[in-house]
Amino acid sequence: MATVYHINKGINKPITFKGLKAQYIAYLAVGLVLLLILFAVLYICGLSMYIILPVIGGSGTTLSIAVIRLSHRFGEHGLSKHFAKKQLPRGIRFRSRRIFIHLSKQL
Repeated sequence: MATVYHINKGINKPITFKGLKAQYIAYLAVGLVLLLILFAVLYICGLSMYIILPVIGGSGTTLSIAVIRLSHRFGEHGLSKHFAKKQLPRGIRFRSRRIFIHLSKQL
């Protein structure tokens, strides 16, 4: 009897769910869990459902639109690259050459 093996053709491809790529799935999941906790807190505090539902619904819609935009704009690793690029200085200024002169004498 021959054994049939299925080849996984998704190797080295980013995880994708409904257009969201890689870490953006986690960002959306964490945001939705926080909205669920906010809903529970507001409900326990005794606010009316007519106030809670539009607030949570609007926040959820805004969250999902923002995460989808980030996913499409930056891609899989683009957001971390964007934040890393912001950490780089625009330029380095040296007011004297003393540091380089002492460097060559130490070697």
